[in-house]
Formats: sequence, structure tokens, C-alpha cells
Amino acid sequence: MAKKFYVVWQGRQTGIFTDWITCKKQIEKFSGAKYKSFPTLDEAQAAFSGNSASKSPSGTAPSSVKKRTSANGVKTYTAKEISLMDINTKIYTDGGCEPNPGKAGSGIAVYRAEKIDELWYGLYDSYGTNNTAELNALHYAMRIADHETNKDQSVAIFCDSKYSIQCITQWAVNWQKKGWKKPSGEIKNLELIKKMFALYQVIKNKVQILHVNGHVGVEGNELADRMSIVAIQSKEAGFKLYNEDKNAPIDIKALLSLRAG
Repeated sequence: MAKKFYVVWQGRQTGIFTDWITCKKQIEKFSGAKYKSFPTLDEAQAAFSGNSASKSPSGTAPSSVKKRTSANGVKTYTAKEISLMDINTKIYTDGGCEPNPGKAGSGIAVYRAEKIDELWYGLYDSYGTNNTAELNALHYAMRIADHETNKDQSVAIFCDSKYSIQCITQWAVNWQKKGWKKPSGEIKNLELIKKMFALYQVIKNKVQILHVNGHVGVEGNELADRMSIVAIQSKEAGFKLYNEDKNAPIDIKALLSLRAG
């Protein structure tokens, strides 16, 4: 049987679900429930964010969803929405640059079963930009996500850079069709984007890449931000696990007290 993705616009929990049993729990005996199945994750994401011709059963996506969708087609997810998502592995990314352009670094926070499990930092560039740092973080998160899906884990990546998300999930497909060119001029960070887009083709039906606002108190995003600063301060060129002793608890409060990017 072909895999389906279930969008719940109105139910006990809203979001995208990867199995009918979980979806059914959200809408069964729920007054005014709105839901629909889709054959691919891309279609489900577009429908949930209100950017698809495929609508909810009433014929239109709920107005509350439309209002939260930005004009450029990237929906921003709140901490509450993220917490309600039935996802095994949630990966947060961030990149920093001081100044811009200047010293750049990337950070990642990986949550498994709703608990922080890994923190990564590095990819230092002595003369980078905010965009390269954000792309580098997203690229590494995609690699982690690919590994997680090979273990049959559901995965979502949360990135606070709309530029990075759109480069990979929206713009690159047309750039590739046109020989990696665009009428308005140079495609910046092209070689990195090519690598990321190739990987995206492998994982796009298994991994969600979603937007979250930075510095609004979303714990995973804040931790990824602190890791980007650690990367700049340490000048770590590789990508290094911050909590190398997996038996030691991560002191979230202490990390959040560090300087933000």
C-alpha cells in the first residue's frame, strides 16, 4: 500500500501525520474536524500552509492557517505547533556571522523523543555571511535527517532562515532547469546549494523542512543559536559534537545564559 500523509487543519492536534491511526485520534468525534490525505509530503506541506490548490474538505484552508502563512509562501511554526507534531526526531538549525560578512559559524540542536539529545557546532569561516552559515547548518541537518530516516524515524528540520529553506525547497528546482542560472544575475552560494538540492531530492518525501522564527523563545532554536556562537568563538572548522559525553545531562539553563547571536 502506498504511503500517505495526513493533514489535520482542525482537530485535537493540528499538523501533518504520517499514519492514519495517529490522524484518526485527532479528528474522531471532534466537532468541525478538517483533514485530508495526500500522496506526498510536499503536497501535504503545501496544503497545510495554505499554498496549494488542494484544499481542506470544506473547499478552503482554514483562515487561521492562511493568516500564519507569509506572503512568500513559507509558513512560520510556533513553539506550540511544533510541540504538537508527532515527529520522532526534531532538528533545529542556526547560523551566525559577526559582522556580516565576517566570522561565521553554524549550530544544530537535535531532539529525539522530545528531549534534547545532541548539540553540534562548527563550520567556521573567517570570512563568511549569515546566509552561508545558515545554509551550512541546514546542509548538515539534512545529512543527519537522512541518517535518521534510514532508521525509520520521522524527521522535521526547523530553520529560522527563509532564504535557506526557499533556496532548497522552492527556487533550486527552476535554477537547475535553467542550467543553474537566473535572469536577475548570479546565484550566490551556488556550489553549496547544488549539493544541498541533490540531497533534498533523496529526502524530500521523508523529511519536513520548516520555518521557525529566531529569538522568540523556541528552545531548540535558541540552543542552535548558542552553538553557532560557540563555533565562532572556538573557530572550529569541522562540525563537532558539543556534548561528547552522552551520559552527562545537557545543562540547558547554562547554555541559554550564554551570549545570543
